[in-house]
Amino acid sequence: CAEGRRYPQNLQGVLQLAVEAGSAAEGQEPTALDPMSEERKAWLREALSDICKGQMDEVEQMKQCLELLRTEEPNNQEREDEEEEDDRETVFETLTELCDNLDNARDLMTLGGLELCVSRYLNHEQGGLRWRAAELVASCAQNMPQVQLYLLDIGTLPKLLEMTDSDPHPTVRVKALYAVSCLVREQEAGLKAFLSLDGFSVLMRGMQSENKKLRIKSAFLLLNLLTSHPEHRATVVSMGMVQQLVSVLRMPHSHFHEHVLGALCCLVEDCPPGLRECRDSALGLDELLKHRSTELQGKEECEEELAFCERLRTMCFTGHQSEDNGMDR
Repeated sequence: CAEGRRYPQNLQGVLQLAVEAGSAAEGQEPTALDPMSEERKAWLREALSDICKGQMDEVEQMKQCLELLRTEEPNNQEREDEEEEDDRETVFETLTELCDNLDNARDLMTLGGLELCVSRYLNHEQGGLRWRAAELVASCAQNMPQVQLYLLDIGTLPKLLEMTDSDPHPTVRVKALYAVSCLVREQEAGLKAFLSLDGFSVLMRGMQSENKKLRIKSAFLLLNLLTSHPEHRATVVSMGMVQQLVSVLRMPHSHFHEHVLGALCCLVEDCPPGLRECRDSALGLDELLKHRSTELQGKEECEEELAFCERLRTMCFTGHQSEDNGMDR
């Protein structure tokens, strides 16, 4: 093929490119009945050959990676330097890059790579392998219902939630939560499993952790799930989430508070139990929001947070002070 020519990564892309090339050359819209010129046929055969060869090369590359990952674990005596980078870390990085291609993610599942990843490496003693395994799971699960359901069936979600909650390695916790997000967002079966495993409590603890990245990603996923699934808001309120979120807002200010305020707005909107919780004077939310609004005024980088803050205060307290004072507690 011509040097520098780049082809799409799947057959559908090749066919689309062939149609576009034919249209440009002939100056007209092609139809299903248009005869294909010999030159165009030759070009398409070359493109398909190149793509098939490239995909085969990548499958072989994944097989070689899995062969290395399946080898016996070296014992401590055989490893000269415990701090030395493990070759398997590089293997995971290669697999993760390859699995940005959805076809490769599906092939890795068929080759048994995901089962190996979940059964051996999500609970590996080396943190560097644990977080890379979680990252690979996330990469394969994104926008791939078939892979998501497979991962759910082999018990991946409970492991990821446990890692998010209690792994001693901070990067492992962040990558595990990323993988959780890829399994539960826009995936009904994943969300159902997440609820049964008390996943919202895991997010709550994540927002209260000392791990900054984990706090941000926990708050963002909570906001996303409450926005996408309003039917679960009352359940989340019944878990004491309003009080917990307000306690997070009382922590030293951080930009992830934008997501926390957004989540509170979700728990108030069309959700009477959440509205009652927020209006409880014992919570002190009105004064907290007044103070926060004053702090955020004029800060361009905090415009979204300020908007959430003022929206929440309007929904909860504007015109309701007298009602709040007479509330039965």
